[in-house]
Amino acid sequence: MNNLSASIVAYKNSPDILSQAIGSFLENTNNSQLFVIDNSPSDDLRCLMNHPRITYIFNNRNVGFGAGHNISIRQILGQSKYHIVLNPDVYFDKNVIERLYNYMEGNPCVGQVMPKVVYPDGRLQHLCKLLPTPKTLFVRRFLNFLKTPTKKENYHYELHVSGYNKIIDVPFLSGCFMFLRTNALEKSGLFDERFFLYTEDADLTRRIHKYYRTVYFPEVTVYHHHARKSYTNSWLLILHIQSAIRYFNKWGWFVDHEREIINQKTLLKLVSP
Repeated sequence: MNNLSASIVAYKNSPDILSQAIGSFLENTNNSQLFVIDNSPSDDLRCLMNHPRITYIFNNRNVGFGAGHNISIRQILGQSKYHIVLNPDVYFDKNVIERLYNYMEGNPCVGQVMPKVVYPDGRLQHLCKLLPTPKTLFVRRFLNFLKTPTKKENYHYELHVSGYNKIIDVPFLSGCFMFLRTNALEKSGLFDERFFLYTEDADLTRRIHKYYRTVYFPEVTVYHHHARKSYTNSWLLILHIQSAIRYFNKWGWFVDHEREIINQKTLLKLVSP
């Protein structure tokens, strides 16, 4: 898999957890290059980067999630056929990348694929989503103490009806593990750097979805610690709100005809026999 690369954007991560992510990629590949973009205030993580297939880039400032990944993606366009956007708190067993690679090779109409994602204890993470509406994000973030309406909203938004046990087309795939066809990125554009953190994955998947299939592939599994820090950290909550505002300013708040069409088509495919 010489035509495959990956990037991790780090920010003051636990060395042990980051090492798991790095090791998973290196053990799953032979010749592929891994970029580690370090947005931390110091280069303490540099000590983990002693492998010849790691390119370590220390920014000396936090440029953001999407902007960090773009640094590596710009370097591999025209060289790598596929690029993986990998969270620093994700790890996986052998053959995961090979299975995803082979699926993409056999399905040139697919621009992005995401595997099944679970917590380290094996619980499923519902990371297949419809394109968000202001109502959905408000209910999920601020009314989650109301169990019944939140559960109903999540069931619809997170596509629980799919069962998460079959290959499906999804318009919004999580940024924790994005297996991307670089030709799709050349057509859709890279991460929108106006999103410092959060919703940049919704924006990128949506743009790729215009030209290619964006697919959930549950035949392989990755593990994701997924701390959901914006629920406990007020600064991250502010960043989440800012990104949501930018997302809806870009695509439309309560009137977004493209969103309605894409979400309806997604749901119809899931309920059709």
